[in-house]
Amino acid sequence: MKMENKNQFTVIHRILHWSVALLMSILFITGFLRMYWMSKKTIIDTVETEMQSHNISLEKGQIIPIVKSIQKPMWEWHEYAAYIMFLAFLVRIIYMLVKGIKFPDPLKKSQSVKERMQGFIYIIFYLFIAVSIVTGFYLKWVDGQWKEPMEAVHKWAIYWFPIFILLHFGGIVIGELTNKKGIVSKMVGGE
Repeated sequence: MKMENKNQFTVIHRILHWSVALLMSILFITGFLRMYWMSKKTIIDTVETEMQSHNISLEKGQIIPIVKSIQKPMWEWHEYAAYIMFLAFLVRIIYMLVKGIKFPDPLKKSQSVKERMQGFIYIIFYLFIAVSIVTGFYLKWVDGQWKEPMEAVHKWAIYWFPIFILLHFGGIVIGELTNKKGIVSKMVGGE
């Protein structure tokens, strides 16, 4: 991504960058927990096993409210982070447009392969964020015929987010070793 000037990222740019990073991490962690360790099935199985070990019998219908009460605080974090992420994403897009910040053009033959790859990854990343926001809002606010496919697409974030993080860190290492030395300190401290 093109910097505001060659020596630093502005405070606003860094705040937006780190806000998106933090919010995406919260969304990933809460989504991952909801899908795996704290899924409805996992909690039901755990409660049933524990109840049976104490000779207590509960029907699944009685366990569901327990499951929902366990999941509720974590899910609230996911939803709040999603609303803030939407705002941060929107502000970041507007900020980039106003400041004239552009990704390297992945179709421009005169750019290096590294820059073209960087541009392609950024475009895919922003597209995936937009898709995650749209599908998440659909799941929260619309109870329509597209619920199952929207949920399936929304859950793709469990896979694309870690891949992006690895690509991002790989790009940072490549940048530090080539023509973008000091990019980490610029993104952290601005200089």
